[in-house]
Amino acid sequence: MRKINFNAGPSAIPLPALELAQKEMLDFEGTGMSIMEHSHRGKDYMRVHAEAKALLIELMEVPATHEVLFMQGGASMQFALVPLNFLAAGRRADYVVTGTWGKKALEEARRVGEARAAWQQTDVQGRYVRVPKQAEVSFDERACYVHTTSNNTLFGSQYWQFLDTGKLWQVCDMSSDILSRKVEVSKFGLIYAGAQKNLGPSGLVVVLVHKEFLKAASEHIPLIFRYATFAEHDSLLNTPSTFGVYMLRNCLRWLKAEGGVSGMALRNEKKAKALYAVLDELPEFYIAPVEKESRSHMNVVFHLANAALDEAFVKAAAAEQMAGVKGHRSTGGMRASIYNATSQQDVETLVDFMRRFARQHG
Repeated sequence: MRKINFNAGPSAIPLPALELAQKEMLDFEGTGMSIMEHSHRGKDYMRVHAEAKALLIELMEVPATHEVLFMQGGASMQFALVPLNFLAAGRRADYVVTGTWGKKALEEARRVGEARAAWQQTDVQGRYVRVPKQAEVSFDERACYVHTTSNNTLFGSQYWQFLDTGKLWQVCDMSSDILSRKVEVSKFGLIYAGAQKNLGPSGLVVVLVHKEFLKAASEHIPLIFRYATFAEHDSLLNTPSTFGVYMLRNCLRWLKAEGGVSGMALRNEKKAKALYAVLDELPEFYIAPVEKESRSHMNVVFHLANAALDEAFVKAAAAEQMAGVKGHRSTGGMRASIYNATSQQDVETLVDFMRRFARQHG
């Protein structure tokens, strides 16, 4: 019996994508080998590579102005690669810090050059509970770029209207909400996303980068760290995560069949609405710290008013085959990650459990 997976990442993968991988694990499309055994320069793998790229372009409506790259090292490596490529000497970068990962990205940038927090705010308990409004953020007109995080996995906040950075390039970490709703790619200089939320298994990073932005990239760093190098070699400078790209393709096929990004947005809104409804219905038992206008549709964070019940909540959820409801070790509390692959039925099961648990312990 498969568990209901609310893990934040690595997280749930669509069952059809897994079943296709299971079917083809030993023999990919009659080639007599697993896709993991094929040469990354052979025609069999290259078909997968090309299809994954084409599907991503189609589903995200990536304009011709942008390159699509497949990289490794996780989003955390992008924290370093972005400033290595684009933080020019004598200039600085602006970071809008709305959570732990944005803070870590800023820290990495400061190891490379000058970077500042253009906005960073927490509540009295040190929690990031919202994203900023446009009027609250002031950017350095000479900044090389502005870095934002579209969705905050640990604290459960999300942008519903991206900041307007004017003439400045916007770099965005979309690891935890890419393909969950429509995004106008043309407005971003660079988008990066670790795969282990909505794209497939860990080990792969998708990057969308504007060709004009690439022209500003440094040529004084090793080739393997340059976005331009990956663009020139169609992400095949070295051996890519071939199985990761294969699973990305499988997930994108599933997503397209399920109505594409628009279909996912409707599903995700409905799931989030059901889960936040029970939190708002039982405010004396469950505490939802994120301000309503900033609530994430991907990571629903909440706390039990009586923290002594935390362990009992996690154990009871596990007994009903629900995994991953415990909050991050740095934040405590609970968290349900309801990415694309999480079904409405999965969420309704959790909602029913939460109501029963509150009745039993309230």
